[in-house]
Amino acid sequence: MRSLHFGAGNIGRGFIGLILSQAGYEVCFSDVNSDLVRLLQEKRAYTVRLANAEQQTFRVEHVTAIHGNQLEAVAEAVAQADIVTTAVGVGVLKHIAEGIARGLELRLERGGAPLQLIACENAIGGSTQLKERVFAHLSGETLERVNRMAVFPDAAVDRIVPIQHNEDPLEVRVEPFYEWVVDESQLFPGFRRIEGIHYVDRLEPYIERKLFTVNTGHCAAAYFGYLRGIATIQETLADAELRRRVRGVMEETGALLIDKYGFDAAEHARYIDKILERFVNPYLTDEVARVGRSPIRKLSADDRLVRPALQAFERGLPVEGLVWAMAAALHFDHASDPEAANIQADLANLGLSRTIANYTSIEPSHPLHEAIRQAYEAITAAASS
Repeated sequence: MRSLHFGAGNIGRGFIGLILSQAGYEVCFSDVNSDLVRLLQEKRAYTVRLANAEQQTFRVEHVTAIHGNQLEAVAEAVAQADIVTTAVGVGVLKHIAEGIARGLELRLERGGAPLQLIACENAIGGSTQLKERVFAHLSGETLERVNRMAVFPDAAVDRIVPIQHNEDPLEVRVEPFYEWVVDESQLFPGFRRIEGIHYVDRLEPYIERKLFTVNTGHCAAAYFGYLRGIATIQETLADAELRRRVRGVMEETGALLIDKYGFDAAEHARYIDKILERFVNPYLTDEVARVGRSPIRKLSADDRLVRPALQAFERGLPVEGLVWAMAAALHFDHASDPEAANIQADLANLGLSRTIANYTSIEPSHPLHEAIRQAYEAITAAASS
């Protein structure tokens, strides 16, 4: 069996590629990093190491890679694949859509075997977004036939993969825990189940639980730690006050999830405990700069900070911690992050209120806008005192 995975980075190799390989698939990676593609073509294997006391390793073999800019090669890989997955970042889906569309057309010419395409991104409805991007390159009868042949089930994925500093550039170090949940209701009847994937009839509770707990808590820790000049998530959460503040944010999103989906409160509290322990894994060093990067995406209306804050506010639930996390994100000015630089330029040129509205879509008339503004100014005043 063959799989095509877009994104040969640490998540692609250390999570999705590993699971597919263990399920019996030969994995072909598509990436635009020429050095990475060349190494995978030469070595045809790599190692995944678990970040635990045992340092357990897995050897992923029978892999290959193609360059993402070679559209004909990408199309051929799509045409031959038994499953297609992505881990490129939701903003990159538009760049891989054309090659996938060409591959689906080629697949039709060869008989049109059914195909699953799963976007494994930190986004709500990632596969749905991929489908929209791909279908924009199709029309007429071809689009109708592809729609009967290809399914794009949405998914939720969870595994912490920090920045790597390994002697072997292909080796990936990952936490032992992982979760890959796929919406079974969006699949063809009689589909082949893949070991390592958890299939559910209703994905939204799982993806929001993950996004609003793991991703919200992780970035809150990064932004709070960054304000203190702390380098790692582990160091941030070793500070009792900052750990309390991060937990407070996660408890706010937890209250929303309990109210919205009826999760058991005690069980969710244990889930928060488990996530916090994952964050402080002593065998991982997760840098604040990595976790906090791309603040524009993290501050967008449908992502991990604004979305739960607005939903909680509408339900009359506490949002103070989320407000401070959003204000801290606006202070994230790491020099190597282009998105951080854009925010800082807008703060200087457009002012605080317009910048808040532009990036969060929360208008000045909304009470949360004023709360974020006050929290931002309080952080500024504390830094200058």
